[in-house]
Amino acid sequence: MVSIDQKIAEELGVGAGQVQAAVGLLDGGSTVPFIARYRKEVTGALDDTQLRTLEERLRYLRELEERRTTILDSIREQGKLDEALEARIMAADSKARLEDIYLPYKPKRRTKAQIAREAGLEPLADGLLSDPSTEPQAAAAVFVDAEKGVADTAAALDGARAILVERFAEDADLIGELRERMWTRGWVTSKVRQGKETEGAKFADYFEFAEPFTKLPSHRILALFRGEKEEVLDLTTDPGEPGSDNPGADYETRIAARFGVSDEGRPADKWLSDTVRWAWRTKILLHLGIDLRMRLRQAAEDEAVRVFAANLRDLLLAAPAGTRATMGLDPGYRTGVKVAIVDGTGKVVTTDTIFPHKPQSKWDESLVKLEKLAREHNVQLIAIGNGTASRETDKLAGELVKLRPELKLTKIVVSEAGASVYSASAYASQELPGMDVSLRGAVSIARRLQDPLAELVKIDPKSIGVGQYQHDLAESKLSRSLDAVVEDCVNAVGVDLNTASVPLLSRVSGIGTGLAENIVAHRDGNGPFRSRTALKEVARLGPKAFEQCAGFLRIPDGDDPLDASSVHPESYPVVHRILDETKVGIAELIGNPRALRGLDPKTFADDTFGLPTVTDIFAELEKPGRDPRPEFTTATFAEGVETMGDLKQGMTLEGVVTNVAAFGAFVDVGVHQDGLVHVSAMSRTFVKDPREVVKPGDVVKVKVLDVDVPRKRISLTLRLDDDTSPGQGQRGGGPRGQSGQQGQRGSGNQGQGGQRKGKQQGGKQRDDRKAPAGGAMADALRKAGYGK
Repeated sequence: MVSIDQKIAEELGVGAGQVQAAVGLLDGGSTVPFIARYRKEVTGALDDTQLRTLEERLRYLRELEERRTTILDSIREQGKLDEALEARIMAADSKARLEDIYLPYKPKRRTKAQIAREAGLEPLADGLLSDPSTEPQAAAAVFVDAEKGVADTAAALDGARAILVERFAEDADLIGELRERMWTRGWVTSKVRQGKETEGAKFADYFEFAEPFTKLPSHRILALFRGEKEEVLDLTTDPGEPGSDNPGADYETRIAARFGVSDEGRPADKWLSDTVRWAWRTKILLHLGIDLRMRLRQAAEDEAVRVFAANLRDLLLAAPAGTRATMGLDPGYRTGVKVAIVDGTGKVVTTDTIFPHKPQSKWDESLVKLEKLAREHNVQLIAIGNGTASRETDKLAGELVKLRPELKLTKIVVSEAGASVYSASAYASQELPGMDVSLRGAVSIARRLQDPLAELVKIDPKSIGVGQYQHDLAESKLSRSLDAVVEDCVNAVGVDLNTASVPLLSRVSGIGTGLAENIVAHRDGNGPFRSRTALKEVARLGPKAFEQCAGFLRIPDGDDPLDASSVHPESYPVVHRILDETKVGIAELIGNPRALRGLDPKTFADDTFGLPTVTDIFAELEKPGRDPRPEFTTATFAEGVETMGDLKQGMTLEGVVTNVAAFGAFVDVGVHQDGLVHVSAMSRTFVKDPREVVKPGDVVKVKVLDVDVPRKRISLTLRLDDDTSPGQGQRGGGPRGQSGQQGQRGSGNQGQGGQRKGKQQGGKQRDDRKAPAGGAMADALRKAGYGK
């Protein structure tokens, strides 16, 4: 049997030794970021993506092995395990295959087949199957026995049929073959339940719907299952195209061939054919339907989790505005606009509330107060939450910028997703004690502009709002994936040991919440850390934790300049050898490419530190503390475009991508309602994955295709040369259900027409040209954050 390491190696296309080494490190307590960054020689330079895949497959295959052992023990206890069966079980390469083999031996409630066997009817079933020339009635007469519950020949034949039906339905090879056949040929159909037409209008596209399994995109699968869960839709899984003549005939033929059943005019042929048909319709089809529904959901969940994780990664790695004093504005009407000012380190220096909007309408008074605060605290940036009253508040900030140019203020609208969750969290209460919950949101808005990663790690990733149908996904799968993304992002950027919060530190390799709290407590009690080695004085931070975390923690102004880099302390001896060679001091070497230019990394590699590590050290010494995040830029919303009513077909606007779903991207153009750039309106060449074109946080130019104010729909295109004149815009690329039935046909997935300007903050998908129109798509859009 192929080992787990070998199997994963084949799947990843790498050597078995690489996988074996990575597995050993993972089992030894090393994290993926640490292995990817500091153990390249050991794993043959497996990257973080490969290691995450390896980690997931390792989990699955180990669960498979545990289940295999349980099944072998169960069958062995029954006294039914022989060499052939054990070999089949050992060869099973998936959980589904393993369960297929186990099915005949799985303890179950007494079935009709078991009762028939107990009545002695198995010889009758075997006889008719092996010799169809036998006359069924005559053969059954021999088995009539009232004491055994076999009252007549009809009862005997029913019992024999039950035995054969169970045998057919529990043949692992046959079921595996039929399952794959149904997956490639099967369809999902849905119909509205009687009387649910009005109540379930958002699922209108699925009231009469049918599509092959293999063409269903993830968001549509999840919409169908939600419609069923809300008791609006009835779903069925069909073995072939609905309406075709007897779609199950081919499956019945394969069952018959498997057991040698054919119609040659012999006495038992019709009875056996009826038994095959009965097995298919009452047992096998039902079993496969359940299996394939699970497979559909699994595929949809996997894709939805992938999209969510990719969007989260982009958001966490968005461009930071940096250490500049920032004013955070949390907009509101009746309750006012909450104001919080934080200094360059994110420390809150003051808070306030202004009432510029209706009903109070204290516009001028609010301007005066904001000017005073900005001047007094040397504010450079104004971060405005994008919720209710954000456009009006943006206008207020814009007027302040114009009236007081000497303040050199820059205003930016930022996503406030999750700010309310943070405000009410236990950590916010601890971090901002005594501060009103409503003001904490303004603090979070300001800080997430300065450093999105440092602030967003304080919020449950599921509350950040960049997923689709996230509440329909398996909690453990989603959390595991999102936690991995956060961990990878935090460690890719690195963390300032002397300013990082507990939530940020807890995401560093090798550090959990407990150790993070101990680090902060030590820092508070003893002052800032002067060196990485001082970490060893932190309670319960042992050698293993130090090994895992030290390279990802930075001390910008510490005793050793190397502590501000990503060079791991264990590699400092290599740097000292480089210093000896160059005859310069550490301060002169760091950030000095010229001093390193004439050196060959190979000469510094040895058995302990291989060439990959030495090459990384050289790169880090050239540009120490490099931040992988993009440079900070901003979008400028159009003057006079503040509500959906201000939008006109054909307008070209600048906006920020807020979310990317399977069917397109959502863009904030400053009118309180995100617009949708459907995947078909992204490019003039085929777009397999919307994220190939844009990512959350991208600043883009878009053209308005269509505006539907009553339904809160804005259709946009990245193809700025699209014809949006009446009668044309509907075909330019808007999704069906948003811009008409022909929305995807005129242009398909066409083109990188949009201009990516940079970033403000920073799947494998099918072509969605046959997306259903109207309510169900509307539901999918709403769940992705559109048309709330």
